[in-house]
Amino acid sequence: MRNVRVVYRKYDEKLHWHQWMRYLGEDQYGVWLGAPPNSVSQRGDEPVVTQEQAHVQLFPRDGWFTALFNDEPRSTEVYIDVTTPVEFGDDLFTMIDLDLDVVRKRDGSIYVDDEDEFAEHQVKYGYPADVIDRAQATADWLVTAVVTEEPFLTVFKTYLDKVR
Repeated sequence: MRNVRVVYRKYDEKLHWHQWMRYLGEDQYGVWLGAPPNSVSQRGDEPVVTQEQAHVQLFPRDGWFTALFNDEPRSTEVYIDVTTPVEFGDDLFTMIDLDLDVVRKRDGSIYVDDEDEFAEHQVKYGYPADVIDRAQATADWLVTAVVTEEPFLTVFKTYLDKVR
């Protein structure tokens, strides 16, 4: 069983969220990793957080996002981070978190989170114009895609079944 270290950084290269996940496979949407209930993740050097629910994550080969799919009882079903394209290594996936998040709750509500952080970091870190444009366009597309397109509708459930 192959394990992969997932490492998000901020634009200044500061360590953000990171964890180990199990390789589940690859399809036309990208590479899928998963973690069983009670796995752990960590933000920077803060205390470790135990994730009570199983979850899987999609890492598109060419996209500007990563998508996390949570099992019940977590109220957030889909949590999508807008990021730079993933850099794929054999046992390490890295990307820069560009602040914007598209969230679909289990009740069907959808919202974009951290728009204030995105605006603040554009100035603080000097995001280039093309990065700002691509991040915003990706978030705008995801708000619709998360309820109209695969893999956000049912495909993820096949992978979630592998880690429950």
